[in-house]
Amino acid sequence: MNKNSEAAPVGVIGLGSMGMGTALALREAGHEVIGCDVSAEARQSFVAAGGRVAESPSGVASECDVVLIVVVNSQQVDGVLFGTDGVVSTMREGGLVIQCATVAPSYVRDLGERLATAGIGLLDAPISGGSVKARDGRLSVMASGSQAHFDQAAAVLDGMAEKVYRLGDAPGFGSSVKLVNQHLAGVHIAAAAEAMALGISMGIDPDTLYEVITNSAGNSWMFENRVPHILSGDYTPFSAVDIFVKDLGIVHSTGRELTLPLPIASTALQQFTAASAAGHGREDDSAVIKVYQHIAGLDLPTQKEE
Repeated sequence: MNKNSEAAPVGVIGLGSMGMGTALALREAGHEVIGCDVSAEARQSFVAAGGRVAESPSGVASECDVVLIVVVNSQQVDGVLFGTDGVVSTMREGGLVIQCATVAPSYVRDLGERLATAGIGLLDAPISGGSVKARDGRLSVMASGSQAHFDQAAAVLDGMAEKVYRLGDAPGFGSSVKLVNQHLAGVHIAAAAEAMALGISMGIDPDTLYEVITNSAGNSWMFENRVPHILSGDYTPFSAVDIFVKDLGIVHSTGRELTLPLPIASTALQQFTAASAAGHGREDDSAVIKVYQHIAGLDLPTQKEE
């Protein structure tokens, strides 16, 4: 018998690429998982994969003492927790919310206090690693919260993550570290796009450029991971342009809260905003290179027909 087979079910609210992968990885780790998403298609996909779904967050929380929130932004987090048929309306006292979305540290600190008044714990636990690692249960989790909440979440974290970083004893520290990660990720993607635009504009074969840079000091994980999307002309979203409009926007606003100038992040934010304004917001974040296609007539590789 699987060690988790008699444990209480775990809720996963938000069955997008990261949430779906995490929910399936938790099932394979032996947890019963109850999923929820506003998309009927996502719910059906989870059921087809052997999962169980609830029609509302309150339906999930009525059966689960641990609920993961894997949505896009703080507005969605608030709706899931405190909206009509929200988690707070049915979760038992002593339940735990594991909040995985990228949100402002100030928001998540306040969220911990709001949940505590309802007798519900919060583990601030943003995730990183992309949809592939989510599906494999190999995410990196940047977490903060009380020791009791880490203990309560231990089996769930073990099923979804390869690395769990304990960053502090209260909500806010996890989201702070995730914000630094998103600052770097967004800047590196924007820089990779600009570098490729420069090389292509100078007449360098883009595949050759990729080969050279990935074996040189100028390489970065984001260059190596995102540029192949540009080379193939395939901008099917794994992480969309609009995600970095949102995340770098949080970086920018947090800098204002701290009276800390962040000019490099601000420039990257403008590039992603320009790509979104040009109609590429739902494309893969590597589509930020299309800004140069619009303003300089850059001749980008096109997707090859099979």
